[in-house]
This record gives sequence, structure tokens and C-alpha cells, in this order.
Amino acid sequence: MGSRIERLDRLDPEQVRAVTRLVDAVTDADGVRPLSEHVMLHLRHGGDDPTRNFLQYDGDELVGYAHLDVSDPVEGPSAELTVAPHARRRGHGRALVDALLDESGGNLRLWAHGEGDAARALAGKLGFRQDRVLWQMRRSLYAPLPEPRLPAGITIRTFVVGRDEEGWVAVNARAFAEHPEQGTWTIEDLRLREREPWFDASGFFLAEHGDDLVGFHWTKVHGADGSHHHEPIGEVYVVGVDPSMQGKRLGPALTLVGLRHLRARGLSQVMLYVDETNTPAIGIYEELGFARWDTDLCYRKTAG
Repeated sequence: MGSRIERLDRLDPEQVRAVTRLVDAVTDADGVRPLSEHVMLHLRHGGDDPTRNFLQYDGDELVGYAHLDVSDPVEGPSAELTVAPHARRRGHGRALVDALLDESGGNLRLWAHGEGDAARALAGKLGFRQDRVLWQMRRSLYAPLPEPRLPAGITIRTFVVGRDEEGWVAVNARAFAEHPEQGTWTIEDLRLREREPWFDASGFFLAEHGDDLVGFHWTKVHGADGSHHHEPIGEVYVVGVDPSMQGKRLGPALTLVGLRHLRARGLSQVMLYVDETNTPAIGIYEELGFARWDTDLCYRKTAG
């Protein structure tokens, strides 16, 4: 039967399970998950955004998967892909990228998680250039954690599902007005994550000044449900501060609130993602004991 690629707008439940098994196998082999949270959410829940799924088969066996998102009118189409460890170096990755380029008209951003030589070599061979670098930083929760020092008049409480969605979306939009992805989150984006098994409102901290919501630290725990073979790890998922509070060290204080919560849960490690160009944030995280651990790379190719 040979190798073939199926292009589908939607996957049925069995196809979703097959892709999830593939992702789990790659994660176990490589030590890094090949698809982002955004793609995994779309796989499990679907959505209205225009997306394409590419399933790579060798005979009847699923050996590769690619996800194409064409919903961003500013940055353009973006894709992520993965190939089963035992099926690599047989042209499956290149075939998936060729299919993605055909579908996107030759304009494509391609994300690679971890600094894999294979992804870099494939991107270079196909004429992509490196466009963006995302750092993963980590810190031990066994190392000392200072007491958070909150600005005057600030109180901290946890998120209340069904009550805080609108306020959070508004402050998130203000905090990330310059950010092409985070700043455009809607209430539905938030509710999608509220339905995820990892969501825990007790680890979602809100900073208030009087009645105004002025900042937040949303934490996350990976692997707490036993879905990973590795020890659970905490994440600084999103920290945001309203522009009215910039320069008052609310961000570092909120980060420490969340880190102390994760340590109280018995976790030993915490991670976060930050854009390599965001040197002020990197400086704050380094002050708080974080160091670079791994890197996600975005490659770009334009038609012509």
C-alpha cells in the first residue's frame, strides 16, 4: 500500500486517539512533547478556527502527523508536525512539510520543540530561516523562595469559575496588548482551558487593587493525573500585569505567590516559556532563580 498522506479538516475520535498515541510515543522517545498545548487542545476539542490535519500512513500504520493553523491574518499560517521514532529518516517528515507548503501557498511558519538537529537540518534543506526563539526556563522548588513583597494596596485571591472570566480576559488583553497570541484570548479560549483535566482554580491567583483586577499568575501542573511517565512538574503558565501597575514589582511578587503554591503541592521543579527577545522578563526570571533549560524554534518560509 506504501506511504500516503490524508488531509482532513476534522478528525474522528479514533483518529484523535491514534494521533495522541503517536504523540505519547514521540514524547517518551525524545523527552519533549512534539506538539504545543494549542494543537493538543484543538485535537481534543476541535474549534471554529480554520485548521487542517495531515495524517501520514505507512501501509495502515499512522507514522506521522501535521497540524496547520491558518487563522492568524498577521503572522500567517503556522504548523507543527511529528514522525514516529521508528519511522524517521524515510522521507515522512519532508513529505509532510511539502504537503503543508502546498496547502499554505508556500508561506509557512514551522515550530520545532527542543533544539533537535533533525528539525534544523530539514528546515534548512527546504529553505526555511529561523524566525523566533522561545526559551524554556526551569528552577528547583527546593531552592529558597523569598516571601512575596506586594505593592501597597494589593490583595491576592484565587480565580472563581463562573465569575472572573470577563475581568480576567480584560486584564489579560491590557497586559499583553503587544503580544500577537496571548493578548487576543477570548472568554471561549479561557473556558476551553477550564474544561481541561489540569485546570485548578486554586492555583490561579488574581491581584486586586480595591475592586480592580490588576494582575494574575496562572499556574499549571504537568503530569499530576499520571498521564506522563515522568515526575509531575509545575509551570508558570501565564503572569500578567495591568499597565497601571508596571514598574511596581507586582510581576515578581505574583510569580513568587505561584511558586510557593506549587512547592506546597509537593512539586520539586517548575518551568516556564519566554520569548528570547523578552529580555526584561528573562532578567526577572533569572533573578528568581530560573535558568534556560531548552529551546523551541520557529522557522519561516515565504513564497517566491
